[in-house]
Amino acid sequence: MRSVREPGHRPWWRRLTAGAGLLVLAASALVGIGAPPSQAATAAWEPKPSPMTTPWTAQVPVDKPLPEYPRPQLTRPDWANLNGIWDFAVTGRDAGQPAAFPEQIRVPFVAESSLSGIKRRITENDKLWYKRSFTVPSSWNGRRVVLNFGASDWQSTVWVNGTQAGAHKGGFDAFSYDITPQLNGGTNTVVVSVQDPTQTGGQAVGKQRISDVDPHPGGGIFYTAASGIWQTVWLEPVAAAHITRLDMTPNLGDGTLRVRVQAAGAAGRTARVTVSSGGTAVGSATGAPGAEISVPVPGPRLWSPDDPFLYDVRAELLDQAAVVDAVGSYAGMRSIAVAKVDNILRPVLNGAFVFQTGTLDQGYWPDGIYTAPTDAALRSDLQAHKDLGFNMVRKHIKVEPQRWFYWADRLGLLVWQDMPAMDTGKVPGSAARTQWEAEYHAVIDQHRSSPSLVMWVNQNEGWGQYDQARIANEVKAYDPSRLVDNMSGVNCCGSVDGGNGDVIDNHVYVGPGNTAPTPTRAAVLGEFGGLGYKVPGHEWYPGGGFSYEDQASTAALGDRFVGLLDSIRVGQLPAGLSASVYTEITDVENEANGLLTYDRQVVKVDTTRVKAANQALIQASRTPPPPVTLPTGRNTSLRVTTPGHTNKYLRHSQGLAYTAVVDSGSGALLKSDATWKVVTGLANGTCYSFESRNYPGEYLRHRDFRVRRDASDGSALFKADATWCAVAGQGGVRLSSANLPGSYLRHIDSEVWLATPGGGHAWDNAATFTEDTTWAVEAPWAP
Repeated sequence: MRSVREPGHRPWWRRLTAGAGLLVLAASALVGIGAPPSQAATAAWEPKPSPMTTPWTAQVPVDKPLPEYPRPQLTRPDWANLNGIWDFAVTGRDAGQPAAFPEQIRVPFVAESSLSGIKRRITENDKLWYKRSFTVPSSWNGRRVVLNFGASDWQSTVWVNGTQAGAHKGGFDAFSYDITPQLNGGTNTVVVSVQDPTQTGGQAVGKQRISDVDPHPGGGIFYTAASGIWQTVWLEPVAAAHITRLDMTPNLGDGTLRVRVQAAGAAGRTARVTVSSGGTAVGSATGAPGAEISVPVPGPRLWSPDDPFLYDVRAELLDQAAVVDAVGSYAGMRSIAVAKVDNILRPVLNGAFVFQTGTLDQGYWPDGIYTAPTDAALRSDLQAHKDLGFNMVRKHIKVEPQRWFYWADRLGLLVWQDMPAMDTGKVPGSAARTQWEAEYHAVIDQHRSSPSLVMWVNQNEGWGQYDQARIANEVKAYDPSRLVDNMSGVNCCGSVDGGNGDVIDNHVYVGPGNTAPTPTRAAVLGEFGGLGYKVPGHEWYPGGGFSYEDQASTAALGDRFVGLLDSIRVGQLPAGLSASVYTEITDVENEANGLLTYDRQVVKVDTTRVKAANQALIQASRTPPPPVTLPTGRNTSLRVTTPGHTNKYLRHSQGLAYTAVVDSGSGALLKSDATWKVVTGLANGTCYSFESRNYPGEYLRHRDFRVRRDASDGSALFKADATWCAVAGQGGVRLSSANLPGSYLRHIDSEVWLATPGGGHAWDNAATFTEDTTWAVEAPWAP
C-alpha cells in the first residue's frame, strides 16, 4: 500500500491488522459450533477474479468467511455460522424450486461479486436459489433453534426440510425464523430463494443499479447491483421464553439507562438488566418484558468520539428466581439534541456543541460489492476516518451490518444513518410507500441502541420523495432520542423541504457553501467537496473516473481539501454551520472523489496534515468565535495587510479592481476610487456588498476570477458575484465569495482576483496567500 506517512510507520491497515488479534481472541468465545459444509463445497470452487484487490481480498476463507459473531448488542455463547459454500442456481423470477443446483456460491457475498464465485449480472427477471445442509449439535437439545439472516436483498423465502419457514421483504434489515418444527433430528436442508428487482421495483434500493459486473465506463454516482444474501447466516439455540431485542436509551438527566427487554413467549416472566464496568456492576433493575426499565448508572462516564467508553450490559429473563434466558450487550451513555449556543441553534453532544466533520461513506467494495471481505476490512474505513481526524461519518443510503455499528461505537464516530432511497425520478405508489416505511421502522429498531448513531436521514435530494414533513415527525416520534434530517440536500435536484426536523441540510459542490441556521433548525452541509484524483494502477475502470473537481496531483488535492476545511473553520463555522460531510472517504467504481482509492491500497492525502485541519476545526467549535461584522451604510477603505505593501488600498480603475498607494497627498479621484460603501449583501443578508462611492449602483464583483466594478443587471448571478462574506483574519478581515465559498478577494501584483487556496491558477499561488487575502477596514479616504 502506498500512503503519505512518516518514514518507518506502517500503513494504517497493517496497524489495524496487527492490532486486531486481541479482538479476534475476545470474540472467539462466541464463535459457535461449526455445521458441516454442503456437499457441493468441493475443492473445485474458487472466487472469480476481482477488478481490484483490497488488502483483505486474499484473506477470505473458502468456508466460514466472516466468522465473527454478527450481533454484538445481543450475544449468546452458543451459535453456528452457516456462511460458506452453498449450492446455487438461477431460474426465471416466477419459477419454482429447481431440480438441480449446478453452481456453488460463497455466502454471504452477493452473486454479482467476485468473492461469491458467481460474478454475473442479475436482473429483475431472475430468481436466486441457495441450498445447504446442516446438523444441530446435540448440546442444543431441549432448546428452540432460530435461523438468522443479517440481510438479504430483496424478497426472500426460506424452506427447511421442504417446509416453508417464512418469507421476508427488505434488503437492509435482519430477519429470523424459529425452525424447530421443521427439524428432523439429523441432517437438515435449508433452501432460500431471493428475487431482487433492484431499481425496476418500488423498494428501497440505494445506489444499486442493474449493470455489467465487469468495470465499464459510465455509471456516474450509481453502482453495481447487490442481489441476494449479503450478510451472515447463522443458527442459535434459545429457550422457549427468550429475549429478541434490547432497546437501550441513555438518560443523562437522571443518570439512568432506559432499557426495554423485547422478548418472545415471556408472559409472566420478569426481566432483569445489569450494567457493569470493568466486571463490576454499577446498577441493576427489574421490570416486565417490553416495559421501560430504568437502570441506575451513577456518575456516568460519557461516550464521545474523544472517549468512546462502553458499559457492559447483561439482560436476563427470570421465571421466579430462575434465569431462563440471558444475553450480553453494551451501551454508551451520551445525549444528542439541538440547543442555542451563543444564540445560534447547534447540535449538542452531551450538552456541548462540537462541530461534526465527516465524510460520505457509500460502503462499497470492489471484491465484495455490498459485503466487506473481512471484519478487519469492515472496520478499516472507520479507522481511516479516525486516522484522518474526522469525528463523524454519514452512511449514505445503505445500512451496514451490525458489526459496522459495533466498530463505530468502539472507535468513537458519530453516525448519520440514511434510510436507503427508492429509485430516482419516480413518484412512489401506496404499496411502495407502505413497504419503504415498514423497512425504515425495522432499520430503526435494529440500530436504535447504538450510541454512535446520532441522526436519521430520511430522504436524499428528492429521490423517491413524498410526505417529507409527516415522515420526519413520525421518525422523531418513533425514536425521540436522536436528531432527524427530513431531507439531505434540500437545495438540490428538485427536492422538497418538509420544513421540519432538527437540521436544514444543503449540498454544495465543491462548496463549502453558506448554509444558514433557522430559528428551528441547525445548519449542516450534508455533502460538499468531490475533489478528484485518479491514481494510476488503482482505478476501477482506467481512464473512466470522474469527480466534481479534478486535481493535478496528490499535493494539489491535499492543498485544496485542507483549504476547504480551513474555510469552514474561519468562515462557515462562525456564521452558524454546525456540521459538514465531505464527498467521500473512498473512490467508488467510476467515482474518483475519494480520500482513499477504491481498493483501499492508497491514501491520497497527507494523513497528518488532514488530521490537523480536522482537529483545528473541531477545537474551534468548542469556543466558536463570533461572526465578523462590518459597518453597513457607511463608507470605508480596504487597506492591504501584506508586509511591505501596507500603504496600498483596494481601488477601481477603468472598471477593474487594483491596489494602489493612497496617502494624504493623493488626488481626489484616487481617494474616491479607493472608497466603498458597505451595504447588506445583495444575495445574502448575512454577508456584504461594496458599492462604489463615485459610481453609485456599481459594485465590487468577480467575473471569470477577475474582480471588477460593474453595474448591477438585477440578475441572481450578479447579486451572488457581488456578495462577500466576512471572515476573521489576522489584523483584518477576509472576504469570501458568497457563491464560491472558500475563494477569497486577493491582490497579487497590484491586480485583484478571486483566489482559491490550492487552486491551479497563477493568482492562487500559495505564497503570502493569507496575507494577500486579509484587508484592514479603515476610515474612508473620501467620506
